[in-house]
Amino acid sequence: MQEKIILKTEFPDLTLLKRGKVRDIYDLGNYLLLIATDRISAFDVVLPNGIPGKGKILTQISAYWFRQMNDIIPNHLVSTDVKDFPSICHRYSDVLEGRSMLVKKVNPLPVECVVRGYLSGSGWKEYREKGTVCEIRLPEGLIESSRLEYPIFTPSTKAEDGHDINISYEDVKRLVGNEIAVKLRVLSLRIYSKARDIGEKKGIVIADTKFEFGLNNNELLLIDEILTPDSSRFWSVKTYEAGRSQDSYDKQIVRDYLLTLNWDKRPPSPELPDEIVEKTAKRYQEIFEILTG
Repeated sequence: MQEKIILKTEFPDLTLLKRGKVRDIYDLGNYLLLIATDRISAFDVVLPNGIPGKGKILTQISAYWFRQMNDIIPNHLVSTDVKDFPSICHRYSDVLEGRSMLVKKVNPLPVECVVRGYLSGSGWKEYREKGTVCEIRLPEGLIESSRLEYPIFTPSTKAEDGHDINISYEDVKRLVGNEIAVKLRVLSLRIYSKARDIGEKKGIVIADTKFEFGLNNNELLLIDEILTPDSSRFWSVKTYEAGRSQDSYDKQIVRDYLLTLNWDKRPPSPELPDEIVEKTAKRYQEIFEILTG
């Protein structure tokens, strides 16, 4: 049976707090309800099509990684089982099942904690021009997709709309204070290193990723999504080869298609053909099965 695509949630008796590019967030008093829809964005524009099953896959992958990282840092996840949600949510269980998280309320920190373990994307572009990534000097002689000897912490701002902007570690200190800045860097590198080791055993290269953190009664928690195809660059160990760009387990199929069109990367965006939607859905399903077994 074809997976029903959920592009938008409408729950009249719940308080909608925010619609992001992919998530709908509801305020449940002491908790928040995070719902991963099947929306997909490219070049910071939400596309008219959804990707069947995408929201469920993102939710289940995040839940898997939150469990893996419990020994490093606690997280905001309370439950992914609708039976554990407040009773007001139960009538919507057909939509919520598999794609929603009941989470603690936190004060999100205004920093995206990006960690790069390989030289790719905008990092590779900057390295070719200046020998740096986000102003961090790297050894000479690296090639595209090179594995870095030590992963690097390259934070950015959290932009509601448009592109996040890279910032320095000194900027992070100014934004959140020295003590929390140190914790963010240390924790981000530890989480990434553990994930990279787990991924490699499963045949996946985690090239880079981003984390978000928040404070709950002064306790630092890992929040939002973690190590999903929307927040990370995943490659296959089998086909990985330094010196060229790699095939990614993410929405690269969508980006590549859109780049063939005469579109200015501003709304409204063009509709995706069925073939691109199906290929993208298969790619998400594949990485989900590899990572979670």
